[in-house]
Amino acid sequence: MDLKKDFLRKFIGGILLVSLIALGFAKPVHEYLSIPGDITLFEGQKLDFQANAVQVSALVKDSNIAVDQKGETLSLEAKRHGKDEMVLELAGFPVKKVDVNVLKDFKVRPGGQSIGVKLNTVGVLVVGHHQVQADEGRVSPGEKAGIKKGDIITEINGQQIEKMADVGPFVKQAGEDGKPLDVVIKRENEKIKTKLQPEKDVNENTYKLGLYIRDSAAGIGTMTFYHPQSKKYGALGHVISDMDTKKPIVVGDGQIVRSTVTSIEKGGKGNPGEKLARFSSDREVIGNIRRNSPFGIFGELNKDISNGVFDKPLPIALSHQVKEGPAKILTVVNNDEVNLFDIEIVSTIPQKFPATKGMVIKVTDPELLEKTGGIVQGMSGSPIIQGDKLVGAVTHVFVNDPTSGYGVHIEWMLNEAGIDIYEKPREQAS
Repeated sequence: MDLKKDFLRKFIGGILLVSLIALGFAKPVHEYLSIPGDITLFEGQKLDFQANAVQVSALVKDSNIAVDQKGETLSLEAKRHGKDEMVLELAGFPVKKVDVNVLKDFKVRPGGQSIGVKLNTVGVLVVGHHQVQADEGRVSPGEKAGIKKGDIITEINGQQIEKMADVGPFVKQAGEDGKPLDVVIKRENEKIKTKLQPEKDVNENTYKLGLYIRDSAAGIGTMTFYHPQSKKYGALGHVISDMDTKKPIVVGDGQIVRSTVTSIEKGGKGNPGEKLARFSSDREVIGNIRRNSPFGIFGELNKDISNGVFDKPLPIALSHQVKEGPAKILTVVNNDEVNLFDIEIVSTIPQKFPATKGMVIKVTDPELLEKTGGIVQGMSGSPIIQGDKLVGAVTHVFVNDPTSGYGVHIEWMLNEAGIDIYEKPREQAS
C-alpha cells in the first residue's frame, strides 16, 4: 500500500514538474520574463510589449503609471513623475515584477550650428623644447629642470601664471639677477616644484627658458544641444586635445563664437576630410566654456540660438531607448545653414554608466556623401535625431571608412553639462 502511495506521489510530482518546465518554455511566459526588471520613462511616454493574446493581469502599486492590454499588446504609460512597481500575473501566479522610474518631462533644443572654439589653458602649456645657444654651448634650461612636453606651468616665484605674457618679465629678471625661478608645474594629477635657471642666448642677447609654450587653442566644431531654462549647452561630443602634446587641454576659461563653413575637404579611405570654416566677422562671443571633457565642451550661452530646422525643443531618448535603424543628423556643410541628413544607427549599446562610444553610425544620405564623403572633422557634435527625439551626437570617424563613425548618447552629454534629468520628485506634505 505504501509503495502505491509513494508511486502516486512521485507520478503527480513528475506531472507537476513537466508542467512547470513546459510553462517555462511557453512563448508567452518567455516574452513576459524578457521584459526588463527596471524601466525608465519620461512623463507622457508609452511603452508597448507583445502579449500574444494571453491575458496577463498587471498590478500597479501607485498611480505614477497606467497599464492597458488590448489584443496582443500590453501598453505601459508613464503618467506622473516618481517611482512605481508593476507585477505581471498569469493565471493568478506572479511571473514578473518590474520597477518603473518615471522622470520629469524634459526637452532640449538640438543644435547643428557650426561654432568657433577658443580655449584658454590653466597656466601655460609646454608643447616642446628648444636649444639655447649659451656661452658653454647649446642647452635647454627647461629640459635640464625636468620639465616635460605636456606639463602646465601654473606658478613662477609664487605668482600665478595665466598667460604667456606673464612669463617674460620673470625670465628677464631671473637672468639678470642670476637666480633660478621657483616653478610649479601640473603634470596629470601631480603638482611638481622645480628650479629653472634661464640662459642667455648669445646670438639674440636675451634670456630664454628653452621651452615652447602656448596659452590658448582654437578650432571649429558643431553645437549639440542648448537648454533654454538653464542656458547650458553641450558641443563636440569629444575632448579637445592639444595638437602637439596630444593631451586633453585643461581649461581655464574659453569662448565660443559663430562660425561659417567656407569649404569642405572631402574624406576618403585613410584620409579623413575636414570642414574649413572661419569665425564670424564680428567675432561675437555667444557663450563661455567651463569644461573640456571626454564627452565634449560645456558651458553657458549668453543668448538664445536657433538652428532654423527645429523651432521647438525636442524630448530626448535614454541610451536603452535608442534603436538600430534610420536616423538623421543636423549639421552645416555650407555657410551657416543647418540641414538634416539621413544616417543609419548600425548598433547601439544600452549603457548603464557614462561612456563615449555608445553608437556606431553610417551616413546614408546621397547629398552628404557627395559633398563630404561621410563624416569629416568639424562635424563632431552634430546632433543625432531618431523618431523626433534627440538621441546623441557624432563623435569620431572611422579612418578606413569615412562613411561611418561613433556616436555618444545624449544622456551622458547632459550629465557632463550639469543638467540633472534624474531629478528626484519633491516630498509631498503630510
